Amino acid sequence: MQSTRAAVILAAGVGSRLRPLTDDKPKALVEVSGKTILGRAVDALSAYGIERLVVATGYRDDAIRAALAGSRLDVVYRKNPRYETTQNSVSLALCRDALAGSAFFKLDGDVLFDPGLLERIDATTGMLSVAVDRGVDLDPEAMKVQIDEGGRITAFGKGIAVESAAGESIGIERVSASASASLFDALDEAINQGETGLYYEDVYSRLIEDGLVASLVDVSDQRWCEVDSSEDLARAALLFP
Repeated sequence: MQSTRAAVILAAGVGSRLRPLTDDKPKALVEVSGKTILGRAVDALSAYGIERLVVATGYRDDAIRAALAGSRLDVVYRKNPRYETTQNSVSLALCRDALAGSAFFKLDGDVLFDPGLLERIDATTGMLSVAVDRGVDLDPEAMKVQIDEGGRITAFGKGIAVESAAGESIGIERVSASASASLFDALDEAINQGETGLYYEDVYSRLIEDGLVASLVDVSDQRWCEVDSSEDLARAALLFP
């Protein structure tokens, strides 16, 4: 049964590794097999029954707004004016007023995925439900997770050793209504301390240390692709023809 009706997409970044494709638009508006990454995500969210969409913008905010004009969803925008000098934790924090107190999906704006992922993640009951590929060949730059003997996530990080990682966090999570306020409190605290270079996963790890229950949702059998480079784009086109 669906329990989540809101989502946030983080789409503030420049996407410099995809230039010249991103000279006039953010990475989320790059096309894969004739359809933008953002458009695919919005279609999947809409089909699942999401009603409210928050888009964290930055670079070429105007292009994102134009692309979503006339969307069937209730779309609101929160622009990070410091997108060039801050990390995605800041972009997410700016969405507090539109999301705090509600359960929501959090999606990175450069990830293509099988729509079935949403239902699988939403079926879990954890405070934080995290889509993890346990079958992917990990590299040092992957956002990895560690788990305990019970299968709960104990930490996130690119610095986690490959041999001790349980898989890669693909950039899609569900934050429960009970965890929402705590997440935004932790994001705000980090920013107030001047820690604007943190990934939101760094903040997840801090919350886990304070008692947040983070559930691993195995999506190893699902298609997904993070698009950072031209090589990623070519792979995405093969996965999502």
